[in-house]
Amino acid sequence: MNKENKQNRKSSGLFNYPGKWVVVVLLKTIALLPFGCLYFLSEVCYILIKGIIKYRSEVIKANLKHAFPDKNDKEILHLRNKFYRYFCDVSLESIKLYRLSEKELEKRMKFLGTKELNDLAVKRNGAILLAFHYNNWEWSGALQQQLNCKLLMVYNKMRDNQPMDDFLQKAREKWGGEAVQMGRAAKVTFQYFSSKEPVVVGLIADQSALASSQTWAMFLNREAAFFSGPVKIAQKTNQPVFFQYAKRLGRGKYEYCYELLVEEPAKMDADQILLRYIEKMEEVIKTNPEYYLWSHKRWKHKRPEETVLIQ
Repeated sequence: MNKENKQNRKSSGLFNYPGKWVVVVLLKTIALLPFGCLYFLSEVCYILIKGIIKYRSEVIKANLKHAFPDKNDKEILHLRNKFYRYFCDVSLESIKLYRLSEKELEKRMKFLGTKELNDLAVKRNGAILLAFHYNNWEWSGALQQQLNCKLLMVYNKMRDNQPMDDFLQKAREKWGGEAVQMGRAAKVTFQYFSSKEPVVVGLIADQSALASSQTWAMFLNREAAFFSGPVKIAQKTNQPVFFQYAKRLGRGKYEYCYELLVEEPAKMDADQILLRYIEKMEEVIKTNPEYYLWSHKRWKHKRPEETVLIQ
C-alpha cells in the first residue's frame, strides 16, 4: 500500500508539472503589464480576497489582535482590509520585478544610508544585512546597483516547484546580486570572507524557525522562534550588522533605508543582537502596521518548556 501511495504521488506530481509552467507563463505575461493595468488588476484581486476568498482572514486577525491588544474588533478589521489592499499591490509588484527596467527603477526607488553600508563593508571585509517582510522586500535586490561589492540574497527554495523557483530567482538576480539558498548561506559567506572579497549578505531574518530552535524571543507580544544563523555568521566574521526597512512613498514607489545595528558583533552578546533587531522591526511595524506580512503563520509553533526565552 505504501508503494502504491508513493507511485500515486509521483504520478500526480508529473501530471501537475505542466500546470506549473502554465502559471509561470501567466506571471511573465502579467509582468509585461504597465503599472496602471497592474493596479487595476490589484483592485480586482482586493475585492476577491477580501469579500469572497477571505484569504487567511482568521490568521491575519489573530496576528493583529496579539500585536495590538488595545485595538477593538472594528479597528482590527480596518487594519486587515488595509493589509489586503497592500498585499495585492505588493504581490503584483513582485511579479513586475521580472520585467522592471532600469528607467522604472530610478523613478520608483530611492536608497538612504548606502554610503555607510558601502564604506563599512569594504573596510570590514563584508556586512550582514537583516531585512524583514515589510513593504516590498522583493525589490530590495536593486540595492546591488548602489553597492561597490557583491550582494548575496539568502532565500528559501520553493519545494516541488522548480519552474516557479527559477522565475523568482531570475527576477531577484536581475540587478547583478546572487541568490543563495538558506542551507548554503553560511558556507558561501565564509568562502567570500576567506578570500577577502567583501560581500553584503542580505537575509529576511523574521522567517519562522522550527519549534526545535534554541532561539526564542518575544516578537509583537508573542513568543517566536528565530534562526540563529545570521547572528552566528556576524559574530564569527565580526562584520557589521545593518538593518533594512522600506518606506512606501506611493503605489510602486519606495525608499529603502539602511541603518547600522551593530558595528562589532563579536564584542556583543548574540541574544542582545537579536533583541536589537526585533526592537527595530517592532518600531517600524507600529508606524504603518498594514505593510507587514500579517498573513504569514509566523507564530505557529510553541516554545518547548526546556527552551529559555531570550530577554
